[in-house]
Amino acid sequence: MKVRIRGAGVAGLTLAHELATRGASVTVVEERKQIAGNASWQAGGMLAPWCERESAEEMVLSLGRDAADWWSAALPGHVMRNGTLVVAPARDAGELDRFGRRTSGFREVDADTIAALEPDLEGRFGRALFFTEEAHVDPRKAMLGLQQKLVQLGVRFEFGYGAVLAPGEPDIEADCTGLADPSPGLRGVRGEMLILRTSDISLARPVRLLHPRVPVYVVPRSGNLFMVGATMLESDVTGPTTARSVMELLNAAYALHPAFGEAELIETGVGVRPAFADNLPRVERDGNTIRINGLYRHGFLLAPEMARQATDMILGHKTKKELAHEAHR
Repeated sequence: MKVRIRGAGVAGLTLAHELATRGASVTVVEERKQIAGNASWQAGGMLAPWCERESAEEMVLSLGRDAADWWSAALPGHVMRNGTLVVAPARDAGELDRFGRRTSGFREVDADTIAALEPDLEGRFGRALFFTEEAHVDPRKAMLGLQQKLVQLGVRFEFGYGAVLAPGEPDIEADCTGLADPSPGLRGVRGEMLILRTSDISLARPVRLLHPRVPVYVVPRSGNLFMVGATMLESDVTGPTTARSVMELLNAAYALHPAFGEAELIETGVGVRPAFADNLPRVERDGNTIRINGLYRHGFLLAPEMARQATDMILGHKTKKELAHEAHR
């Protein structure tokens, strides 16, 4: 079975992994010159199905519950299973209660437990929600690591508009190009993020700071880096990060800990996430074309399950050659 995958974001890479490990011959075609710059590259990398349930359907929890196990199996050593801590300023304590009512899989912890989990947050919050089973990855390291593994598995990568395709037509083509896919009903949701660097604070896990207007998350990465995100704007504009978003994200990081006020602003980024009206992903087939799309803000969380579903669909679908052979029997 020859499969050509269009798009080397998290959807395309996870699909390539599922297909290659099940014996398919895979080529990945990406219009960019490298694996960088797409919405997946700007992601937080949180594998947080219980937290995401706060603003998502139950399906996000059920589809994403095993994501950390998938990433651990695919890329041993990349997954950090330290849970998620959800906090709120005292004036916004009602937001913490609301978040708890809409989610599950957590235990409520007091100030002493917060200090034990995150010593640098000692004395800053009176209580929090601790989602013990959640995890996170560095999305950039994960994508590059997955590409390296796929090459070792025999997957061929072609980059740039002038990419030379493997000879012969594929049996199946998989469209994982996000907003470039003309699927009806698809819209863009713009997310903006910052990367800060400081050695004055250390976090062991993603921390979500609740606010009625601008809730944010801070995700620790190696090298004293912290990803702060993310806005959600109903827009497919890919231009630079706005001054308003930078100010809001920086203010939120400062509210989490004043040390972020002295941090270096290393990078700002924008990713436009593809979403359908219900904000749920879809795997669809149209003849010999398979589409994975609508991952919205849940790319790393839901891509493994979407890749499994698409692989089952591809390997269980009769190819043009098989159909032609049956027709001549």
